[in-house]
Amino acid sequence: MESNGSTKLAELISSLEGKDGADDSRATSPGPGSGEARGVVDENKQVTRNRPRTYPYFRYLPYQVESETKRYGDFNDILKHLYVSVEAGDFAVGAVHWTRELRNWLGLKFDPTKAGRFRLVKLYYELALAPGVDISAAERFSSMFMVLTKRKHYLRPGTDLTLDWRPLFREWKVFVIPSESGMVHTQNVKRNYKTLAKLCTFAQLYFDPREIPAMLEAFLPYFTTSFTEGAYTVTGLLNLLFPTAPPPQGEENLLPQHYLPTLFHLWSLVNRSRVFDTTFLDLFSRLARDSLVASQVPFSQYGIYTKEQSSSIFTAILRLLEIPVGQATSAYSSSIDNAAGLAIMLERDSKKHPIAHHIARWIVMSLSPACLDQPDSIMTNLEGLLQAVETFFHPSNSGGWTKTLSQLVYYLTDFFVMRWNREKSGELEPPENRRLNDALKRRFVLCLREVVFMGIYAKSGSAMNFSLSSLQSLAYLEPTLILPGALQRIYPSMQGLVEVHRTTSSLRSLQVLSRVMVRTKGFRCHITTMLGLALPGIDANDLDKTLYTLSYIQSVCYSIPFHDLTTGREDVSGSMLAMEWITSEVARMEEQGVHVELDYQNDLSDVDEEMILRSSTSGFTEFVSSFLGRVFTLLENLPDASKPRSGSPEENVVNTLPAAFTPLLACLSPDLYDLALNKIADFVGNHVIHQARDAMAFICSALCKVNPAKALKRLVPVLIQSIRTEIDENGAASTRNTGTDVLPRDRGLVWSVSMLSMSVVHVGDAVLQHRQELLDIAKYMQQTCKGIPTTHISNFIHHLLLSLTGTYTVDYSLYEDNVLSRGLGPADWGMISDPQNLNIKWHVPNRDEIKFAVDLLKAQGERALHQLQALTAGTSTITRDGVGKEWSDEVARNLVLLRLLLSGVSVLFDPKFASKSTDVDLATDTDTEMVDVEENQSEDDAHLGITDEDEVKPTFLYPSGYLLEENDPLYQEIHSMRERTGKVLHEVHQFLVEKQEDDVACFEPLYNAYRSWFVDVGIERSAHVLDRVTRLLSADVHPYKLSGLRKEYPRPLLLRRANVYHLQRLRHNSYPRPKTELAKQLFLDLALSAVSAYRDVRRHAQGAEEAALKAIIGSRSLIIPPLLSALESGVKENDFPRIKGAMYSLLFGSLNKTIGRDWRYAPTLIKTYIAASTADKPSVQKLCAGATIYIMDMGRPLERMVILDKEIVQAIAPKEDFQSVITKKRSKLSAKRAKIESKKAYLSDELVDMARQSHWKKASRTAAIVITLGLRFDGIASENMIDLVSRGAVDSHPGLRGLYSGAFVALLSLIDSRAAANHSYEDYLLDKSNLLAKIQITTRRDDPNWTSDYLANFAKPEAEYYVDHEHPGWLVWDKTMPGYKANPKVDLEYDDAEKRARTQIGKILDRAWFTAFFGYLKQEPRDAAADRFRVSNAMMLAYTFDLMHSGFTTAQFSDIKAETADIWGDGSDKHQHRATAEIMGGLLTSTIDKPFEYRTMIWEYVYPMVQKVFSDGLTPENLTYWTTFLHMVSQGRDPRRSWPLIDWLASFRLDMGSNAAFKESSKIRLLHQCVSDLGWHFQLEKPIIEDFLQHIDHPYKGVREAMGQALSSLYRTRYHESYKDVPTLVKSQKEASSLGTQPYQPTEEFTDTMHETFERLEKWRQERTPGQQTPSSYTSGSKTVLLWLDSTLSGYECTQLLQFFPNVFMEQLLYMMDIREDQELQGLAYHVFRHIPNIPHRVGEDAELIAALIRIGRTSPLWHQRLRVLINMQVIYYRRLFLMSRDHQHSLFDCVATMLEDTQLEVRLGASTTLSGMIRCSPTKLRDQTVKDLNKKFTDMLLSSPLPKKPRNVASRNGVSTPNTGTSTPTPEHTKLVLARHAAVLGLGALVQAFPYTSPPPAWIPNVLTVLANKANSDPGMVGKSVKTILSDFKKTRQDTWQLDLKAFSQEQAEDLDGVLWKSYFA
Repeated sequence: MESNGSTKLAELISSLEGKDGADDSRATSPGPGSGEARGVVDENKQVTRNRPRTYPYFRYLPYQVESETKRYGDFNDILKHLYVSVEAGDFAVGAVHWTRELRNWLGLKFDPTKAGRFRLVKLYYELALAPGVDISAAERFSSMFMVLTKRKHYLRPGTDLTLDWRPLFREWKVFVIPSESGMVHTQNVKRNYKTLAKLCTFAQLYFDPREIPAMLEAFLPYFTTSFTEGAYTVTGLLNLLFPTAPPPQGEENLLPQHYLPTLFHLWSLVNRSRVFDTTFLDLFSRLARDSLVASQVPFSQYGIYTKEQSSSIFTAILRLLEIPVGQATSAYSSSIDNAAGLAIMLERDSKKHPIAHHIARWIVMSLSPACLDQPDSIMTNLEGLLQAVETFFHPSNSGGWTKTLSQLVYYLTDFFVMRWNREKSGELEPPENRRLNDALKRRFVLCLREVVFMGIYAKSGSAMNFSLSSLQSLAYLEPTLILPGALQRIYPSMQGLVEVHRTTSSLRSLQVLSRVMVRTKGFRCHITTMLGLALPGIDANDLDKTLYTLSYIQSVCYSIPFHDLTTGREDVSGSMLAMEWITSEVARMEEQGVHVELDYQNDLSDVDEEMILRSSTSGFTEFVSSFLGRVFTLLENLPDASKPRSGSPEENVVNTLPAAFTPLLACLSPDLYDLALNKIADFVGNHVIHQARDAMAFICSALCKVNPAKALKRLVPVLIQSIRTEIDENGAASTRNTGTDVLPRDRGLVWSVSMLSMSVVHVGDAVLQHRQELLDIAKYMQQTCKGIPTTHISNFIHHLLLSLTGTYTVDYSLYEDNVLSRGLGPADWGMISDPQNLNIKWHVPNRDEIKFAVDLLKAQGERALHQLQALTAGTSTITRDGVGKEWSDEVARNLVLLRLLLSGVSVLFDPKFASKSTDVDLATDTDTEMVDVEENQSEDDAHLGITDEDEVKPTFLYPSGYLLEENDPLYQEIHSMRERTGKVLHEVHQFLVEKQEDDVACFEPLYNAYRSWFVDVGIERSAHVLDRVTRLLSADVHPYKLSGLRKEYPRPLLLRRANVYHLQRLRHNSYPRPKTELAKQLFLDLALSAVSAYRDVRRHAQGAEEAALKAIIGSRSLIIPPLLSALESGVKENDFPRIKGAMYSLLFGSLNKTIGRDWRYAPTLIKTYIAASTADKPSVQKLCAGATIYIMDMGRPLERMVILDKEIVQAIAPKEDFQSVITKKRSKLSAKRAKIESKKAYLSDELVDMARQSHWKKASRTAAIVITLGLRFDGIASENMIDLVSRGAVDSHPGLRGLYSGAFVALLSLIDSRAAANHSYEDYLLDKSNLLAKIQITTRRDDPNWTSDYLANFAKPEAEYYVDHEHPGWLVWDKTMPGYKANPKVDLEYDDAEKRARTQIGKILDRAWFTAFFGYLKQEPRDAAADRFRVSNAMMLAYTFDLMHSGFTTAQFSDIKAETADIWGDGSDKHQHRATAEIMGGLLTSTIDKPFEYRTMIWEYVYPMVQKVFSDGLTPENLTYWTTFLHMVSQGRDPRRSWPLIDWLASFRLDMGSNAAFKESSKIRLLHQCVSDLGWHFQLEKPIIEDFLQHIDHPYKGVREAMGQALSSLYRTRYHESYKDVPTLVKSQKEASSLGTQPYQPTEEFTDTMHETFERLEKWRQERTPGQQTPSSYTSGSKTVLLWLDSTLSGYECTQLLQFFPNVFMEQLLYMMDIREDQELQGLAYHVFRHIPNIPHRVGEDAELIAALIRIGRTSPLWHQRLRVLINMQVIYYRRLFLMSRDHQHSLFDCVATMLEDTQLEVRLGASTTLSGMIRCSPTKLRDQTVKDLNKKFTDMLLSSPLPKKPRNVASRNGVSTPNTGTSTPTPEHTKLVLARHAAVLGLGALVQAFPYTSPPPAWIPNVLTVLANKANSDPGMVGKSVKTILSDFKKTRQDTWQLDLKAFSQEQAEDLDGVLWKSYFA
């Protein structure tokens, strides 16, 4: 179940501990303005949130918390520092640090004021999107923005906060509209688009609805389907940015219905696309959600939508569920969504935003009481939807749809519950007439009930989880509708009458229903019985079932007290009354079956009910004792534990036991508790079950926590006694043992120690009663024991210390004390605790306990320290002889003890003291920098070292209940003990390193002790306490979460929340602390071992070091130098272990970022890394490969400039003036940056030289790093580097060549971007590019002929300007459009730096360079995948030719011509073609925006060559190269730029005489490519289309295929809408209809063409002789047309052909399917025929199509045709369920029913299947009526046509007919009779099969089956066979529920069926 809460907003929630993530899509909240409506005036600026906190965290802590002033003081401090950092330009370090601090501050449940939050939200929105911010910092800022706006009640949209959508749009443009943003950024890595999408999700709420017109103006001009990506981009942007908040009162033109028709129109422009359906559903469902509360938005029974809109959306929902119908293909066409291109980034992640979520939100947010009295509404549609897909919920019918469907039901119930609860609590305030009411709720629950009951038995785990949650929600809404059915199903399965898997489902259902049952009158009386029935589930043979049983018992224990309510009452005694009542109820359920009604509300009087309840509670005693019995049996039979933490079932059980026992023991009455205590104590004392040790220890722990005094008194003496016995008498733990298993003779001891240690943990001061015994036994055990048991003993001491020193809750009761003291009664069952009024019992250690703890610590610790010193000094009795392991054992064991002692009293260590040892004096002023200038460093380098950690930043500590004063002797003792421990650890380390460096067994505990020493101060961090406790709590509260309710948890869970909060405060206070001398010493020890020769030693040391780095300030700069020098020496000496250790520590941990910023060390690291990468060992190689990306990151340029809105930053400015601080900080930062950049430049030069001289492997690593290091906006690159990459681009090694060419292109494009941005970095960041050739053209959009003139220009070669983009004017015209000058005189202007670089590159580009480069182009590629036209090569050449044109290069154009001629050779080889195509592509690309003369010169050279190839040189191998070449030249370009080529291609005509099929088809393919690329700008289509249509019967297959596709593309690109402006578009759509206009209406010309083409086909069909084997005009022409239709129907413009389906296509397609001689034609025709029902029609457009289907089905003379229309009938019926009129539905039913009497058997069988399918998916009302009519019709038909009686003397003895019957040919009458009977049988069968899973079967079925069995079963031939099939199928689908289903039959009926269904064994 964890899954669904977490999928919704998992990522956002994980960042902040919030309410389960189901803040449901943040679907509802007080809408804008609700605050004012209630008269809340925001005068007091301290308002923090619109809704007070549910849980008063601060009030419940057992100590005084800080004051409001302190909190806000700290908040303002954080803001102050944040402001200084932002103003000084310190983002990546400073601002990020203060953001983290702010997050921690919020994490403590502190709330900023609304005004403060408002300013922060604005600031972080600005920071997250500011141009120039470091990417990883921007991620942090975005996530902070999301945390601040995570809940709507922080800041209400509209009233409290409005954001601007433009910055987000600006960022998106860079991604999805790149052509607009000018330059390609190679350097600035773009931000992560997923983060942008998440930002939109949060910010979108706060966009102003008044901005809608502006948004439409901004987005819609980009919409075009001519280049499909445009359409996807616009809808994606609309979905992410469109404000769905309701508009202000009185603004009519902002109401949803004003612009909805336009959106529906956009939706219909791209048909058959899944992405479009998902996107629009998402948008519309959010619109429904946000408009619900706004009274100014009109609302009807369809929500805010109209009837047509709602039907269209439901039709889309049916499509989205992708449920297979009949033989239908998918409603989506796969090829369409592949064209989304870059727009795929705008899609929401479907895992986090499943489509089911949008659908459910749309439906639930559109419901209102208006649905109740209207015959047609959202509610009826929802019922229709669920009835249509009902059978797909059945467990036997699972498939790809199962998850989506169960998810849909889950979200439906979840949203409904949320809306219901929030309307009740007043959080959601819809107008009165829209509020959900009881009638609507009841209808909603009834509509979902059946499918949920099917879903809980699902086979897939996730589907079952969803269904169980839905069941819980439904039961919560309507207990009386759900519980009877649930109990009726649960009782039999709990009594073991059905399959096992149903029992598991029932247990899980019980668990989710338990809360509701306990609170519902009458049903709560079943609880005790259910508990009893669940007990057998605890079974060692079925551990999963055991888990569910325990969870069920746990959930009951959290809801009811186990108190016998019959005690002391006269009127009830014993459980007799309850038993009788239950028995009668169960009998009643069995009798009434599934639809049982149990109306306890009215049928049971309150008094009786209470009596029964009291009576039932007397069974608790029996339950508890048998429960314990079963658990003990389970433990005795547990298999041996597998590896720990492996997730095995045994382990799960062991973990679930304590979770179930704690509430169970806590809810027992005192006498029952004693019973449990005795049973458990006896068991512990008399058994030792080794593998159940942990489980049993947990049970003891639960027992002791509930009642410490009682339990310890009973357990401690027993356990201590048995420990002494084991040691003294059995010799347990007397010797060391090898291996990890506990020896059998030690098991008893370990068992008792484990029980004892778990019994004393967290039990409060009760242990003081046993102080002396515990001290003694601890001491005694430490003295006598050896081997493995010693760890358990140390663990016991650790637990004891935790119990004594910790602050924690010690309260597990379900009820407050005052309730318990008045005595519990039936009214207390299922009581809800109020989170505001709890009295929590805390354990706060008192003086005695601390004293006890210190004594224990001293006694144990002194001994351990002493022994360690003795062992290392050699004075111990145990010697280090190197033979036995005795010595290591002793060392290890004492180290373990020390670690556990340290972490046991960690809460007593004071972080202040831990850093206060004698030798460091810290200045506290925040601005001090401690620069440790090491002796060997020159002064100027010191400037680099001020990294973020040497500054002492202020920390904010809050009270967390620390107990000791500094002058307390105990305080001093504890801290001196810690110091001494540290010193001893260091001595042990030194000794081990010198004498025992291979003794891994000692190093592991040593470094674990180091880790504890560093991190366990103030809280036991090494054990991750907080994470563990939080995880356990969230798992326990999960079953109690219901959307829209806040923290309605059982009391014990509410108390645990306070405990977790206390731990959060402790964790918050464990800040990093300053370093002491001892800490430095220990750090250096770790650094030494991190590069040890032994792998395990390294790993443990690295782990400890990583943990310690986080705990000590300034530790990083301390530990980097030794690690670096180790790496260097390792590389020199080829010491692989050392290299690996150092690399892991430096690059794969948290040091990697520090070094990247600290350029004292980075250069050394980078150089050493490169040297290491040649090491001859695979593991080192692998490490180096993994680290490359980190090293490259280090070379990235620092943030140089960030562009921010000053006002927003000023809003958080503090009152005082910080200008001087800011200026100082800023200058220091810029000095540091300058310094680092110069270091980078210097290093880059060193590396360049290295790359030249080294081996290719080393060189390739170096090159990768140099590229990020050396390219900079300011100086571009050093001469040395330019030289390296320019020459490297023709390096002989292919890998290096690739790297260098990439760098070369990056270099050239940087030069161009820089020139285009006017050489200014600010313009570069803001994307302001100054392309001289680009102009804005004002459109004459008011001129009605403007569009046609504009298009006509594309058909002429000359142009005043070029239009390269396809979007202007396709959908709407904007005021201006971008164009490019046709003959630009000037090029980009370069400044000196750019010229210098260009000159230097030009000198290198001589003829030899080109010779080499061209030579490489011609080489055969290394693998087949690389064998294609490589655009990168062409782009690179384009840059070089550009330099050549500007006259910078040594090589001249004549040289290029000569070289190209060499490469081309004779043009026979495909590699020659590829190289030439790439060169030509480069030449043509370089001509863009160049003067006319240059262009002419290049074209005069290129065109003849290309034309020659296109005419004669194309072969199947080289066609792809040239197609890509053409694509490169024409895609996104004005056709007039490549006029010669395009004009020549367009002049192509088919040559019917030619027999070179390939030549013809390849030319068509090129033309097709050209049309697809140019889209609607291609204006030379008329003659081509005519030519193609004349020759559709072309004899060659290749030509036909090319022609079909080309025709489709030519027609597709003719369409455009070209509205004059956006308001006109919106207005015309609104006037057309609520769905807008229907696009793609065929023109007259197109219609004539279609008719004419099909008439020709018909004529050819008549001419063809039937059975002709050779191809004819008819078969060839048909194939071309089919290919054309197929291509069009799988495209988005498929609705263009709608009107031709009924009369033009259908019959022709059916004829084509009948041509058996040509299978290709048959297949194609069938394929196209199946497209027909998938093409979306609008409401009412389907009349002709249905008429045609019926006409063919009833009258076609060919039976194949009749059979095939059936396929489409069913699919059309299903797809258009919500759009088809009633009359049409009836006429389809009539037609299919009539077809049952067809003369052809196949048609009859087909009709039968179709009929049952259609009935199955009809809405109930229609279904019932149809079934009734057809049932009567077919039964009459069967009875009115009986078979004639056979004459008596038919058969003679040998069974051969005697001749007296005349002929054996059946008479026509007889045939007719058999036909009628078969029709009736099939009809009745279809009715039965339409309800395959309904259990019990509908009331009319038994009758139908009996009629079949009696009247037609004995028919000969097919009739009898059909009957038998129907009857056996009926039983087969009901195997699961057969016992139940049989009850629907009366005695006689069952007997009638007996003979048919199952033959008797003896017969």
